[in-house]
Amino acid sequence: MVRRPVAGIVAVVLVVEAFGIGMLNWFLGTLVDRQNMSLAGLDPDAMATSSKVGGVVFGLYFALCGLAALLVAVRDRSPSGFWRILLISAAVVHALLGAFTVGLVGWGAFAFLMVVFGLILLTLMTYDRHEGQAGPWSAQGGPGDGGSAPGEAREAGEARDAREAMEQEGTPEGGGPAPVTP
Repeated sequence: MVRRPVAGIVAVVLVVEAFGIGMLNWFLGTLVDRQNMSLAGLDPDAMATSSKVGGVVFGLYFALCGLAALLVAVRDRSPSGFWRILLISAAVVHALLGAFTVGLVGWGAFAFLMVVFGLILLTLMTYDRHEGQAGPWSAQGGPGDGGSAPGEAREAGEARDAREAMEQEGTPEGGGPAPVTP
């Protein structure tokens, strides 16, 4: 299967990206601090501190996303709850950063962000939450229960099970006892 290696690759990429984002923002904060730069009258110390704090926060965020991907790879199960939301938010962040990066940095950075975006999506999509249930198309080649809402699918499954039980007992669908032949 391709699920575990992709989740492992996502974990490594996100941890490296966390380190890179953290170091880049720390460097920019140090640069602003040493040159005593100001932008539109903002305090240079506030700019330097906010850049460093932002680097630490985003670095920890991406490291936590990398931990979520690592847990997926180790457990070989779909992420659930907080970890799933965290990976979805990482995918959204990479898609938005990719859109902004095209004009600011260039196509190379855009391509990198889209590859990471695709890997995160692949990690999320290859783990099916309901592996035992029928999908949108059943094994017989027709539409199955998977395309309907969960409550409707359960009701349709119960009705099908009841119909199969009646057929095995010889009871007609209309109810009542089965006709007896002498």
